[in-house]
Amino acid sequence: MKYWGVTDPGCVRTQNQDAYQLETLNKNTLLCVVCDGMGGAKSGNVASSLAVDVFAQEVKRSWKSDMKQDELDQMLQGAVKLANFTVFDQSKQFDEFSGMGTTLVAVLVHGKYATIVNVGDSRCYCVHKDGVSLLTTDHSVVQLMIQRGELTPDQARSFPGKNLITRAIGTETVVTPDIFHKKLENNDCLLLCTDGLSNLVDEQEILFEIVHGADKQSGCERLLEIAKKRGAPDNVTCVLVQV
Repeated sequence: MKYWGVTDPGCVRTQNQDAYQLETLNKNTLLCVVCDGMGGAKSGNVASSLAVDVFAQEVKRSWKSDMKQDELDQMLQGAVKLANFTVFDQSKQFDEFSGMGTTLVAVLVHGKYATIVNVGDSRCYCVHKDGVSLLTTDHSVVQLMIQRGELTPDQARSFPGKNLITRAIGTETVVTPDIFHKKLENNDCLLLCTDGLSNLVDEQEILFEIVHGADKQSGCERLLEIAKKRGAPDNVTCVLVQV
């Protein structure tokens, strides 16, 4: 298993409120988590960094190599719950952190099986030789409008309220994550990213850069460069895992 990651403030913002972490649990198991913070100038990066750290530490504390799928699901849900409680508690204790929150998308890859958890609109894609599939569902206003037939996915990319999310870590006392499962094949890749990437780079471009690009190692950097050439008004983070 190989993995790479990159994060960048983008072309407009001076502060990077994205955060990510990669943790090898054993030779066959990898944990990846990506968060996109929101809030004031001082709090968005606090929310994302805190959520990444608490989530990863809780998984490392709880994980056992012989866990069954339902136990893995419960462990990831518990780590989300703890991250949510921690960020929410900090937002209530300190005025400068009031209203902060963050998205979270994470994957636990164990051999050829991936368990994905998400809250918000940061995404996980599966990239293989035949195409790209989005494994997560955004918790956003535009996604609800797509589901109701009020917007097409293409229209949603330029919709003025595309950044409004309906679920986040740390904004409420309780949050419910979604859990997804994926069986992987040899050389499949998982791409985790914030909306700073997914808003600017489409699935065909992801396929071209990751599958047909010069090498996997620089795939994240190439996707970042595409986003920056298009103005990158938001922070950009992507993590790539190859099995």
